[in-house]
Amino acid sequence: MGTVLTEAPIVNSTTDEEATLVRNGTNNEQDVNEDEVSPIEEVRLTVPNEDDTSLPVWTFRMWFLGLISCALLSFLNQFFSFRKEPLIISQITVQVATLPIGRFMASVLPTTKFYLTIPGFGKREFSLNPGPFNMKEHALISIFANAGSAFGGGAAYAVYIITIIKAFYKRHISYLAGWILIVTTQPAHMWWPSTLVQISLFRTLHGKENEVDERETAEVQHRTSRTKFFLIAMACSFLWYSVPGYFFQSLQSIAWVCWAFPNSVTAHQLGSGFSGLGFGALTLDWTVVASFLGSPLVTPFFAIVNVLIGYVLIICVVMPIAYWGLNVYNAKTFPIFSAGLFTAQGQYYNITAIVNDKFEIDRDAYEKQGRVNLSSFFALTYGFGFATIASTLTHVGLFYGREILVRYRASKDQRMDIHTKLMKKYDDIPSWWFYLLLAGSMLVSLALCIFLKDEVQMPFWGLIFAAGLAFIFTLPIAIITATTNQTPGLNVITEYIMGYILPGEPISNVCFKTYGYISMAQAISFLSDFKLGHYMKIPPRSMFLVQFIGTLLAATVNLFVAMWLLDSIENVCQQDLLPANSPWTCPSQRVFFDASVIWGLVAPKRIFGTLGNYAALNWFFLGGLIGPFAVWILHILFPRKSWIPLINLPVLLGATASMPPATPVNYNAWIVVGIIFNFFVFRYRKKWWQRYNYILSAALDAGVAFMAVLLYFSVGIEEKNLHWWGSNPNIDTEHCPLAQCPTAKGVIVDDCPPF
Repeated sequence: MGTVLTEAPIVNSTTDEEATLVRNGTNNEQDVNEDEVSPIEEVRLTVPNEDDTSLPVWTFRMWFLGLISCALLSFLNQFFSFRKEPLIISQITVQVATLPIGRFMASVLPTTKFYLTIPGFGKREFSLNPGPFNMKEHALISIFANAGSAFGGGAAYAVYIITIIKAFYKRHISYLAGWILIVTTQPAHMWWPSTLVQISLFRTLHGKENEVDERETAEVQHRTSRTKFFLIAMACSFLWYSVPGYFFQSLQSIAWVCWAFPNSVTAHQLGSGFSGLGFGALTLDWTVVASFLGSPLVTPFFAIVNVLIGYVLIICVVMPIAYWGLNVYNAKTFPIFSAGLFTAQGQYYNITAIVNDKFEIDRDAYEKQGRVNLSSFFALTYGFGFATIASTLTHVGLFYGREILVRYRASKDQRMDIHTKLMKKYDDIPSWWFYLLLAGSMLVSLALCIFLKDEVQMPFWGLIFAAGLAFIFTLPIAIITATTNQTPGLNVITEYIMGYILPGEPISNVCFKTYGYISMAQAISFLSDFKLGHYMKIPPRSMFLVQFIGTLLAATVNLFVAMWLLDSIENVCQQDLLPANSPWTCPSQRVFFDASVIWGLVAPKRIFGTLGNYAALNWFFLGGLIGPFAVWILHILFPRKSWIPLINLPVLLGATASMPPATPVNYNAWIVVGIIFNFFVFRYRKKWWQRYNYILSAALDAGVAFMAVLLYFSVGIEEKNLHWWGSNPNIDTEHCPLAQCPTAKGVIVDDCPPF
């Protein structure tokens, strides 16, 4: 469905006094001397107010490590995106890993200076080693790498289109069309909360290793360095992943309820972490912990609690009532937890049978097979998604409206804060750079829609319409994201619009969504990188070029890795044709494919409209729109109840937005690990947490990533498998085979007992 947003600033938000002033239409931030410090408290606490313009940024180290990091992250994230647990390797891993490498290069590279004459730039001085490895070149390397993780999203979103065309619809798309599609969809008074985490980590990593407080004991003063800790933790992660990744795969989901009741369908439905509600299911596999939701070690505790509450309400309360109590949408006819599409008889829907030669819906074949049905969980997930979209707009308007207005008015103020003044020392990016990039991107995209329309379906006017939507919504959505750290999920809106305009054309629908919404969302991430560069005092032109080059490199690597996997792995993404324990199930791509069927091929009118089974779910839009008003009224009536404003309906309703493709065991493990580190360790071992928490997260990601690739090339390609209870390619190593069984009377499914 989507991704729940869990990032937040690592420092305290505004004080009660500041919040009161904001609500009254004023802001005591104006009282701060903006000539000396930032007017925003969070920025004042995190970002230094000085700049060393002598630090070099366009160094050999930056280009060498930046290009390698970008290519490596692109490869790893695209590789993992096809797997059952699609771990995202973020820029934080590169941020930590490149520090010792950069310092090593600074110690061994020659310092000899030489001169080159560059046409248009004259004679320039160069050196492979201009001095110590500095924070600015480190930040540029990190931003380079961010392009390799699709600006935080893992693999490039447009690759999903290529995947569903080749793996699910069994059609052809050329390398040229795929490359153009990927490249053209990758994309100041705001303070951008998530960038503060990055800045804090940069300052921590570049601080003096042995700098300690005078009150600290001799034992603390001899603690392990961050670099040594990272290498030890990465080695341990690397070695350990061979256990759940190959030798003992049952550790990926320890579903003890299924093991205790091996013949009970209900027990398997309750206990399965991958195919049921995950009651009691845990894991010893870091990919299961960090997939879909990201690393819990870098997620604030209050965000974890919000997700926990929403998750418990939906999984432990709503779903049991909907399935066993009310049999909502004939829930018992279908699996309790599934992203699949079904016939009314509980069998998997044959999608390829309703696609004609023109890659459009065959209405006669559709009428013969009948309406598309969803599992009750999948259907309710869409309902909660509708409510989340509506409640986000209302919640932000009621609780952040005045603050957004103040920020917007302040953005028009010609006065510059200290960071903007410091950045004036560097040449700004000429406007024509952006205009030229926009014009070039539009022309190439139009060429794709005109000359390669048979491969992407979308007409040229659809591209113009999508670009118009992105243009209209980017600024307001960026303001909301930067001010409140909540991003409305308008992807469903774009799908809904195109589904009614061009019903029956699945690829046209997903292309429109990608150009209209995803390009906007990635543009916001792109701007977030620029804000990081602003706070780190990196020359704007360097930022622009690094992001541009990184995007082209990442898109190329993404495409070739995806094509390689799609062509080399037999039945990739086809879960019903793959071995029972295959890692190449492509859960995210499966949900993307389902969305293309629901919104494009079959179209919303036959799903959520008068010709479908799920028209009632549209009422969730109204419920989500009204819900925040109830919270707001309670806050007005009881202003002293400080817990009332903490009721965040968009977060509560969107807690399970990543399900599917995420599963309950992902949430269970993510919540448990997050609470351990961001509550208990943070509270009782704060010094350790401050020094090693982010380092540990990066090390776990890196170790798992390298071992997973090693396992694939050493034993995966040759299909050298183990055959025992804990690791067997032909059986479900979770040992919950009955979790997908229906429980309605008369529904017959292979390998399931009749009821």
